[in-house]
Amino acid sequence: MDLVTVRTLRTPSHRDDLALAAGEQPLAGGTWLYSEEQPGTTGLVDLTGLGWPDAEHTPEGLRLGATCTIAALLRLDPEPGWRAWPLVERCANALLASFKVWNAATVGGNVATALPAGAITALLVTLDATAVVWTPDGGDRRLPVADLVTGVRATALASGEVVRAFDVPESALRSTTGYRRVSLSPHGRTGALVTARWDADGFVLVVTGGTPRPVVLRWDAVPTAAEVDTVLAAHDDWYDDPHGSPDWRRAVSRRFAAELVAEAGGSGRAAAEGDAR
Repeated sequence: MDLVTVRTLRTPSHRDDLALAAGEQPLAGGTWLYSEEQPGTTGLVDLTGLGWPDAEHTPEGLRLGATCTIAALLRLDPEPGWRAWPLVERCANALLASFKVWNAATVGGNVATALPAGAITALLVTLDATAVVWTPDGGDRRLPVADLVTGVRATALASGEVVRAFDVPESALRSTTGYRRVSLSPHGRTGALVTARWDADGFVLVVTGGTPRPVVLRWDAVPTAAEVDTVLAAHDDWYDDPHGSPDWRRAVSRRFAAELVAEAGGSGRAAAEGDAR
């Protein structure tokens, strides 16, 4: 879609040139930005000129640049022992995007757009990723991705702030993950997406797709299905749009949660049996 209100486009090469003026919006892949009208947007600031690396291995784990495309993310070679890595491809495929979109859409854009169906948000929340945010005063701040997305098209970003990167801890990458997704049609937008991660330190369940913002539940060990279901049954903030009713989204999310608990319990028993041998 033509953005008829846009009058300027600039591509900063240094952070000092990044400062957003009134009416300017950051541009990365632009897959959502160009999908509908953007009232009040008079200028675009292309972040790709800043040259952020797609990915960097750090002592703590993995840093993903906000401008890393979905295609680049899928091309990364995981380290040995990163059992969580299959979740990357699953969440990328949940976007139901063609390879052309994968080559443009960015990790940061998917999160910052803050749509319930943003599966990269689900991925990063499940992996306990932390967002690194550049502030207008030249500093930065860090917050969990689970706290960055606050609602439908709403984030904790203040005016002028830009997401620089996402830090994924090594411990999460070495955990086992599970994934369940459903839509109302074979190739429809995600109606509910439930993911999980578990290891010796505990069990994390993340509900997205059917909720306005990520719902994160944690236990010190794999819980019972009844324990998880009690929490989800009491949760009363479910998204309502043409891609699913709140009651349906609650029902399928509860079912998926029970399946993931069973999966985690089964893999735990299998690991214990293997150690015993």
